[in-house]
Amino acid sequence: MTREAYGQAYQRGFDLTIRFLISRGVPRDMARDVAQAAWVKGWERLSQLRHENMVTTWVNAIALNVHRSVLRSEKAYQGLPEYYSKAELNLAAIDLKRILKFCAPRDRALLELQMQGETAEEIARKQGVTETAIRIRLLRARRAARSRAEKKPVQICKTHEAKRDAA
Repeated sequence: MTREAYGQAYQRGFDLTIRFLISRGVPRDMARDVAQAAWVKGWERLSQLRHENMVTTWVNAIALNVHRSVLRSEKAYQGLPEYYSKAELNLAAIDLKRILKFCAPRDRALLELQMQGETAEEIARKQGVTETAIRIRLLRARRAARSRAEKKPVQICKTHEAKRDAA
């Protein structure tokens, strides 16, 4: 089949492919995209077409397969349902409290000031140091907190393993 003949078949058959997909239960907005993808695949595999007069039927079969592959991949990406309960816990606050327990007292005080909304400039003015010094202290405090928080679960696991082995 020549390029011109395929182009004419596309002009005649594109809407037919969309209607075919809609008749198979494909939503209208998705049918257009699937039909476009099928005609492109048909163009790429034009050498596999056996009978030129069956081009629309052939592309419709490709379209159905494209739609099925889209459905298979969509199932893997479905969102989780949201369940609402009456109990409202602020888990972030609990996690934050635990992380702050791991911090050195000076770091904890500095991080708490920042969490209360104070800027590095305001903290620097109160402590009588430069803003750059406060920024560096905050950076080091966050790094230390992160490091300690990441090591803590490992330490807990080792403690449980040691207790289990002793028993």
